[in-house]
Amino acid sequence: MLDIINVNGKAEIEYIKKLKSRSGDVNENVTKTVNEIIKDVRDNGDEAVAKYTLKFDGKLPTLIEVSRDEINDALSEADEDYVSSLLNAMENITAFHQRQKQQSFIDTQPNGVILGQRIRGLKRVGIYVPGGTAAYPSSVLMNAIPAKIAGVEEIIMVTPPTKEGTANKDILVAAAVCGVDRIFLLGGAQAVAALAYGTQTVPKVDKIVGPGNIYVATAKQLLFGEVDIDMIAGPSEILIIADENANPAFVAADLMSQAAHDTLASSILVTTSNKLANDTLQELEKQVKTLSREDIIRTSLRDFGAIFVCDSIDKAVEMANDFAPEHLEVMLDNPMQYLGRLDNAGSIFLGSYSPEPLGDYFAGPNHVLPTSGTARFFSPLSVDAFAKKTSYIYYTDDALRSAHDDIVLLADREGLTAHANSIKVRF
Repeated sequence: MLDIINVNGKAEIEYIKKLKSRSGDVNENVTKTVNEIIKDVRDNGDEAVAKYTLKFDGKLPTLIEVSRDEINDALSEADEDYVSSLLNAMENITAFHQRQKQQSFIDTQPNGVILGQRIRGLKRVGIYVPGGTAAYPSSVLMNAIPAKIAGVEEIIMVTPPTKEGTANKDILVAAAVCGVDRIFLLGGAQAVAALAYGTQTVPKVDKIVGPGNIYVATAKQLLFGEVDIDMIAGPSEILIIADENANPAFVAADLMSQAAHDTLASSILVTTSNKLANDTLQELEKQVKTLSREDIIRTSLRDFGAIFVCDSIDKAVEMANDFAPEHLEVMLDNPMQYLGRLDNAGSIFLGSYSPEPLGDYFAGPNHVLPTSGTARFFSPLSVDAFAKKTSYIYYTDDALRSAHDDIVLLADREGLTAHANSIKVRF
């Protein structure tokens, strides 16, 4: 199911190249189709959206926008345990993200100069939430809560209708508890285009966030600039660093937790122990037979999974930084001592009792994370993603006069004489 590879300076590099090629061909194949959808929605609005909804989802919903009564009914009729779990998760997510909020500031100087920065939430944000066979209420929480904390004025959610042309009830409940303002039954690239351009029914937004299939991801990428986006999400990833004391049952279960997402998902174990490598293989075979997505897990592990055996934890840390995985688990006796050296990961899970699903649903940090090695320079979704900053400057006559010579010199050095003149004319 998984190959065991001895680290030799070449095998791991070849594997990284293989991972980077996972979605390239697919992107090329769908870009033309997505471009056509985007242009059609831009030119024809609701008519084009309805056409593609019927084509791809098989049925038009009776009403595109979910009524407030239907949202409230979904919440009042929901299973109490489910609502309680959502509220407990929401409490943790809110507490974590509240600490990210930045404040505007003003700096008044003795010479009369006033400098400052104003921070406020975006006016309107669109959240894409998968709603078919892969419906993720947790994504509603992870996207809507930081937007609310940032001060976004209006949150618009789009989610594909079910086969019956209705909304997924669990998603409606999650939207209700975290304060989503409006919900539209739309999916795919047409939903992203509708949010970006606005239609007769769907309002235009300033930013689009949330996970989706390759058509959704491609639409977000193509529309970046027309609208802001969170990131281009690729297939899910997990890398586990483990030593000989790690529990192979835990390791196997966590590798499969990501492999179950998609046949393109990547699950990697880096260990110093040949015994753990072989014991993990046995556990994978034992556990996979009990899981509902066995075929997907087997394909994912076969095509994009691996067990690397290296000679030291230092080498394992180096490999983790090279891979820059979306999720990084550290199953070592004293994981905290390595935290300061793990520079490239979307989210880090320390110890044997901090499995990746803890972050997906409950702990508090955001589960919208950079993939495909982009954790080298991208960060998880945060309150900052939903805020915008504007700086401001106030100078007095005397303050500008004292800066006159420096500004003119720098402007003239750059050949921008009109810049220099803007200063000179005042004196």
